[in-house]
Amino acid sequence: MPSALFQPIRLRGLELPNRIVIAPMCQYSAEDGSATDWHMIHLGGYALSGAGLLIIEATGISPEGRITTGCLGLWSDENEAALGRVLKACRRYGNTPIGIQLGHAGRKASAQAPQDGGKPLLEGEPGAWQTVAPSAVPFGDGWHRPLALDREGMDKVVADFVQATQRADRLGIDLIELHGAHGYLLSSFLSPIANQRNDEYGGSLENRMRFPLEVFDAVRAVWPEPKPLGIRFNGTDWDAAGFTPDDAVAFAAVLKERGCDFVDISGGGNSLPRIPVKPGYQVPAAARVKAETGIATMAVGMIREPAYAEEIVASGQADMVALARGMLYEPRWAWRAAEELGAEAAYPPQYERGRPAKWPQAFSRRDAAE
Repeated sequence: MPSALFQPIRLRGLELPNRIVIAPMCQYSAEDGSATDWHMIHLGGYALSGAGLLIIEATGISPEGRITTGCLGLWSDENEAALGRVLKACRRYGNTPIGIQLGHAGRKASAQAPQDGGKPLLEGEPGAWQTVAPSAVPFGDGWHRPLALDREGMDKVVADFVQATQRADRLGIDLIELHGAHGYLLSSFLSPIANQRNDEYGGSLENRMRFPLEVFDAVRAVWPEPKPLGIRFNGTDWDAAGFTPDDAVAFAAVLKERGCDFVDISGGGNSLPRIPVKPGYQVPAAARVKAETGIATMAVGMIREPAYAEEIVASGQADMVALARGMLYEPRWAWRAAEELGAEAAYPPQYERGRPAKWPQAFSRRDAAE
């Protein structure tokens, strides 16, 4: 049987050569939002990895929308030019379609990078800024108190998403994923933990979905029709007080009606629950969304072994699998998966002679031992 993981999939006018997605991974290495030589190395390597899709890290739509001062952004001509330089090299040598994740960090913005401790930058600290959220509720103890967005502030966020989308189009980006997970701004509107408004944007699920849907509609309106648009959001907050699996199904169904091409189902981040982390721990949520809505779905969550990724896709639990930390550890994971599953993945010509089929004697002793 041909590998399900290595079958192509079409999202609007974009065909992915396989179902392996390199998930967005923050690098905290930008300067004033602009990509640096680190991004050239980082994204350049993944662009020739044989994966079906590479999604650029969470990219702030405004300076205040970044998680940290080192986060990538797409709000200025300088940001656009710097990322364009990286993309030019990726396209010249790469073999992988390239998407981008656009987001606003909301009340979890103005923070240190994880390698620096990951703590919030408090008022008065160098580089700190005022954060915003659906309600003036801090993320946790020791976190800054965000300003509750009013209509003017919400309109600015929508406009910032629109301008970043237009820049992404000018850069020739193939796909956009909106970041609506992990407790960042759109996620916090969806979750009753963070969203304690008493107007038309809070309370019921219909109201809590309203602003994320306004953002989605505004982006879809300016993103070219043949290009796919999707959203990452939580399948659960892993907190009984938060966004639930039932909510996730309902949100996905509404998104599908509005022209959403795929959903990327993750979880957590609106509070600090004890999450039962294990390989595939987020997959059941993705499987339920796919089963009950039929929308194209990505599964995430410690998917490390090719045989398991194959099982997820072949069994219909998800249409694609997205790897993040697994790809940091093993950037050529798609090549190993292809070998183990008897499939083909793209290699750049410069690396062809390293393909196991071209050099079988180097692998025979290991295979015999196994």
